[in-house]
Amino acid sequence: MNAAAYGAGLAGSQFDPVTFIQKPQVILRILCWLFAVIVFGCISAEGWIENLCSYNGDTNACNFGVGIGVIAFLMSIGFIVLEGMFQNISSVKVRRRAVLFDLAFSALWGFMFFVCFCYLSDAWRKSKYPEGGYGIANLRAAIAFSFFSIFVWAGCAFFAFQRYRQGVESAFAPSYEADPNAFPGDIPYGGYPDGPDVNEAYQEPPFTTGGQSEKLPPGNSNAFQPPSY
Repeated sequence: MNAAAYGAGLAGSQFDPVTFIQKPQVILRILCWLFAVIVFGCISAEGWIENLCSYNGDTNACNFGVGIGVIAFLMSIGFIVLEGMFQNISSVKVRRRAVLFDLAFSALWGFMFFVCFCYLSDAWRKSKYPEGGYGIANLRAAIAFSFFSIFVWAGCAFFAFQRYRQGVESAFAPSYEADPNAFPGDIPYGGYPDGPDVNEAYQEPPFTTGGQSEKLPPGNSNAFQPPSY
């Protein structure tokens, strides 16, 4: 099994913070974290007026938006930490499970943010204009960033799927394709092409003296006879 399966480098490789921050998966996770903070922060800050939800008085709408945002916030931190540890996970089975969990949760939470966006938008559409315009900016921001979160979580699911497919392909690839860092002795190879038999291709003539073959004594055909001068 390839030691670098499922998009990870070799276990024990040195951690580079600059390279880590520049990875597309990490950038999307940071956006997921930021958008989640905005969604639940805006609703918690100005989504309530005297214990009444500003989204048409629907308490479930406010609670649902806050709940989805808080879970997304915590899981985004968890996935960032997992991404940082991924290089040092030596077990391919553990990598596979981590990638599958990433794929499943990211796809699920992209769908949950879609539901959150539709729920909050419909409740806001039915709401009365708040007195003095209290909290309008925050309420609209929660709806907007619920919509943006759909795409960043879908992007995370896409990268997780790409990583999973890469791992599956490397699992069924030959060893010389699956592990470019393998030692030459570990790579199977075919033998040298068949050539003519050495014994048949080359026969050294016996020593000769004056153009005549030197005769060997009978019964001792393999004995060496020095030439006569």
